[in-house]
Amino acid sequence: MTDKVLVTGISGFIGGHVAAELLRRGYAVRGSVRSCTRVSEVHAAMATAGVDPAQLEICLLDLLSDDGWAEAADGCRYVLHVASPFVLAKPKDPDELIRPAVEGATRAVGAALDAGAERVVMTSALATIQFARAPKRHLYTDADRTDPDDPRLNAYTVSKIKAERAARELAQHRGAPDRLALINPGAVIGPLLTKDPGTSVTAIQQLMSGALPMIPDLRLPWIDIRDIADAHLAAMTSPAAAGRRTIVATDPMSLTEVAHVIRERLPGPSRKMPARAMPTWFTRLASVVEPQLRDNRWLIGCKQSFDHTPAETLLGHPLRSIPDAIEQTARSLAEHDLIR
Repeated sequence: MTDKVLVTGISGFIGGHVAAELLRRGYAVRGSVRSCTRVSEVHAAMATAGVDPAQLEICLLDLLSDDGWAEAADGCRYVLHVASPFVLAKPKDPDELIRPAVEGATRAVGAALDAGAERVVMTSALATIQFARAPKRHLYTDADRTDPDDPRLNAYTVSKIKAERAARELAQHRGAPDRLALINPGAVIGPLLTKDPGTSVTAIQQLMSGALPMIPDLRLPWIDIRDIADAHLAAMTSPAAAGRRTIVATDPMSLTEVAHVIRERLPGPSRKMPARAMPTWFTRLASVVEPQLRDNRWLIGCKQSFDHTPAETLLGHPLRSIPDAIEQTARSLAEHDLIR
């Protein structure tokens, strides 16, 4: 009998790649979407990924409603909770992000445990780790925890911290801490399956579109989407992932370095990119008035190091090349006509 896996948020960037890899490896997939309007997008994404959708079924789930969760998890050997709250713009009320993140995590973990799933793998974020207060040259590990009460945090980061905490507490309360595994990705990039670039790919899209007159000194911990998908699948069965968080991210690379890779490998699509780098001091000054820089102000001039060993142990290979992932991201953006 084919093992079935529930993937919440299958229409998203990570969810789509995770589902495609599951299908490629012979699993049956039950994927959740918020609305029936996303079903055609999911099938188109699977076609782009080159996988047969015969073992794919779609269900409707809402992070803020109990409806359908028990049925969605029923018969699934594993549950991968990838879905995140959906907002078109930064909310005035942080609870618009925090509440669905926490309630969604609770529903997913609860439904998985009730259904007897062997493991639930939840997509968290590196932000729950990388903004912990630490000395210079600190090597961040899964033991580091960002304080949700830090006033400098944005609503997204707080939502991820509280969702992760809610999932861990529920698994512990149910006496099943080892049936939960957390994947903490960095800035996820790689080939697109749809025209929706996702949050991290948008940074490269804006860079290539010349949205800013200079390249800001933002340094992001990039990671290839295929490593993230592989990590989710490995975490379903690996004892190394049981009851723990796994950082899946590289040490930060600046947007200036990203631009250099794109110019060198794709001179045509890179023609709109700004030529000048924005000094660190000016990037900090610009973050006062530029919302996107303000939300990422901790990453301005940021030099951090992360423990890659657990991720590479889980994957069974070194993390993929970030310059290659940047090139593939840029090519995919151009192919999808997303460079304006």
